[in-house]
Amino acid sequence: MPLGESADHVGGRGRVFNMNIYLHMETTVRELDSKLLLAVLAALRGHTVIVSDMGSIMNGVQSGTLKPGVLHTKSLTPGKEKISRHQFLIDRGFSITSIDEEGGLVDHDYDEFAKIRYSEETISQASALFGWGKDDTESLKHIYPNYSLKIYQTGSPRADLWKQRFAEYWSEPKAAPEKIYLLVSSNMALCNGMRPLYENIKMERNGGYYQRDPDLFARRFGIVAEEFRMTHAFIEAIRHLALYSNGFDIILRPHPVENIEAWKVYLEGIPNVHVIREGSITAWVNNAFAIMHNGCTTALEATIMGKPVITYLPFEQEYAREIPNELGERVESLDDLTRVVNDYFVASVSTNKNYERTNIPKSVSKKVYLDDAELAAEKMVNVWESFDGDLSQPSSWRRFQLLLKAVKARSMVGSILRKAFPDKFGRPAGENYKFPPLDEKDIRDRINRLQNVLGVDVTLKCKLISERTILIRKKP
Repeated sequence: MPLGESADHVGGRGRVFNMNIYLHMETTVRELDSKLLLAVLAALRGHTVIVSDMGSIMNGVQSGTLKPGVLHTKSLTPGKEKISRHQFLIDRGFSITSIDEEGGLVDHDYDEFAKIRYSEETISQASALFGWGKDDTESLKHIYPNYSLKIYQTGSPRADLWKQRFAEYWSEPKAAPEKIYLLVSSNMALCNGMRPLYENIKMERNGGYYQRDPDLFARRFGIVAEEFRMTHAFIEAIRHLALYSNGFDIILRPHPVENIEAWKVYLEGIPNVHVIREGSITAWVNNAFAIMHNGCTTALEATIMGKPVITYLPFEQEYAREIPNELGERVESLDDLTRVVNDYFVASVSTNKNYERTNIPKSVSKKVYLDDAELAAEKMVNVWESFDGDLSQPSSWRRFQLLLKAVKARSMVGSILRKAFPDKFGRPAGENYKFPPLDEKDIRDRINRLQNVLGVDVTLKCKLISERTILIRKKP
């Protein structure tokens, strides 16, 4: 099927019209490239796409500036605020869809994740729910059988970008060192997070997590204690690797919600070690000679991309993330770790080997559905095109842009007042570390690279409406 055309695929009925599609993005380093892939494919079919944070989208809807369309969001986690927001949108003619960006990829059983991250009410509000693979799709259909017809196994657009087809999309990261590097992927978000543990617990309590899983509260403390121990083990491992390396650099990549400054302090003074979170981790995986981790989803990603995975297991874990820790070469001692890493380094230098995906373990293929005939992003657009309702009324983009400028101005004034009079106006909000300001030149470059990989030569209009809002559509 040529790109830019519609067809009768998953959920689709071959209807083509200028639909409004609003792609909610929460964490740019994790979601930006996959959201742009979705946006490009939808725009090529003639739809008008906004990629933005939820606050900007809701400001547009509440003002009447943004007209009804499909809101594709990053989760259907039960919570009063989210349920109320979705109902507000539904009452105004919007359709809600979602794929959970957390994925639930690290454990063999998905049922617990399905009960925590979804509910009868949130799924009932959705017009469609997309699954990463067989595991989550079947679990959700089993637990929520009344809604099985709206649950689709499409795969994830993030996993689309792990395919060999997109290898050329991932140019070398701008911040990459000159030397070849080992990528160390950290997943210590509870002990090194931007939010302290009590704030995470407050958020989960308000979201009803502990009502749906009464044991979760106690597990949180066990997990964070184990993460602190693992953090120290990784510091010692990186120190050891730096001392006995054969000439490579080490990139420590914090999880998107980890405090990068914490790792900079922990690893200060260790030579040839860089703490970097810039850009998607997929670009770093694509350009590394090997990936070291413990319990990280990146292990699944690297496995699919055909990169060597080193799973470091310095002690017996009570809260190990099962699937990623079964992947790659498993090592338990510093000496074995150093030997394995240096062997991969020497092999990569001497043979200049480009690894390719081979047989994917069954545990991974159950979690991540990869269809070589059709992208997950295409399947999702097919489903959107099957929806009924008036989802194609034109919005006033000029008014939307002016609205967002006014919102930003009010926010700046509020920030000044909070800094000057914290007792009266409250303390200033922290920096949005999940969604820093976007750069229009960078966005255009990514879109051009996507079009090159997809093999399409259609002019798309890309406009940065605000520092967190992108408009993408075909040029008239």
